[in-house]
Amino acid sequence: MTGRYDSATLDTLAENAKRDSYVVLKDHLPKDTLRAWADAFQPLLKNHMEREGHLQNRGSGRFYVTLPFDTPFADPAIFEDDDILGIVERLVGREPVMCQLATDTPIRGSDFQEIHRDTPSLFPELSYETPMYQLAVNFPLCDVTPENGPIEIAKGTHMMPRDEALAKVDSGEIPLEQVCMKLGDVMIRDVRHLHRGTPNTTDTPRPMVVIGYSRRWLFRPEVSIKVPRAVHERLSDRARHLLRFNQVVESLDQVEQGEKYQAFAF
Repeated sequence: MTGRYDSATLDTLAENAKRDSYVVLKDHLPKDTLRAWADAFQPLLKNHMEREGHLQNRGSGRFYVTLPFDTPFADPAIFEDDDILGIVERLVGREPVMCQLATDTPIRGSDFQEIHRDTPSLFPELSYETPMYQLAVNFPLCDVTPENGPIEIAKGTHMMPRDEALAKVDSGEIPLEQVCMKLGDVMIRDVRHLHRGTPNTTDTPRPMVVIGYSRRWLFRPEVSIKVPRAVHERLSDRARHLLRFNQVVESLDQVEQGEKYQAFAF
């Protein structure tokens, strides 16, 4: 795989992410691949809504669904993308860990989420924030418009103590800004920034994929990827190293059903 961007451009993109808490790569992933993901995702969402939809732990009309690490979702062309990993490594260091492959999907009836972060601070007793340690790589399986539930982000709040950041958002000093995306766009973000999901007022679900990457020493037990042995055997050495904290299973049929990642807002 060969990236689209040279080293200097990746440096600039990473610096923009450090400043704003996120950066968007426009028209980066192949649309036909993402349309295949969208088709394969539809029955997963339906099954999840029937089995666990009553929990509503992400808010009314909003669902978190882990993707099975198999065709079409176990795609090295996406999770080993040289540009994405180039930015990830500039933000969280060499040898990152891939810890999450899932989706967030609002449907009609969803509402505004409470403003939140996706992870607590490493050291909440400090009066300042540490450099980045947990990233979400997000890409939609459809166009994200103002009508179908774009994320709203308060730029730069990832490097502020939570209470200070909330005060600046509440006062209007730092606005919440909608981030609309086209199919093929990719967002790389620090999950500590203050943000919220917005209502999907359309009749079509709006799935957003999240691939989590952490610093090399960080293990998050509440999120995980179960890697079937047959898939693991055909992965590159780099992919196996990215997935090194995840369990290899004989078959996904052996994986216990039910989402474990319930507490998500901090």
